Amino acid sequence: MEHIDEQLLETDLAYRFEYLKNFIGFDETDVTAIRNSIAQFAPCINKLVDATYERLLSYDATARHFVPRQHGYEGDVPESLEHLTAEDNQIKFRKDHLQRYFMKLLGHSYDAKMVLYLDMVGKIHTPKAGSQQLDIPLVQMNALMGLISDQLIETFLELDIPNDQKFATIRAFQKLLWIQNDFISRHYVVTPQD
Repeated sequence: MEHIDEQLLETDLAYRFEYLKNFIGFDETDVTAIRNSIAQFAPCINKLVDATYERLLSYDATARHFVPRQHGYEGDVPESLEHLTAEDNQIKFRKDHLQRYFMKLLGHSYDAKMVLYLDMVGKIHTPKAGSQQLDIPLVQMNALMGLISDQLIETFLELDIPNDQKFATIRAFQKLLWIQNDFISRHYVVTPQD
């Protein structure tokens, strides 16, 4: 039985990542499956991003978070939730971020730098980083991750690649998204250090 330092899980991101990776079984086979999907998946990213934002903007509970100024965005912001559209420059700015997120998942090493990135993806959606006005409730983040998970499965099932490659890629991304979800959720837990 392997010993896990549970206190260290809360303070050391690399240790946490290695634990999750090993427990879930995210290994080099999964990294290879993700890398092998780049040529087929990359052309689908724009469609995936558009579908994600269509859903985000169809609920007031998620759309309202795109009215305040987003971290790093300097252009005009929507006047109100009622005036928010998919064509707003701030939405285009956010879509670019989601596209880059998918590209990072596809093309970067799963190293210490990636661990920091996965953690920042969680943190940036809270007042702990980015804009103090943004405080996305955990339920909305979980809904988003569930949506992305389902859309990835649908996308890979539709690709014209062998079934064994489809299944390997779906499994790899599901493992990676669960790791990402943990690095999101950890920013919603109140600990004595907070």
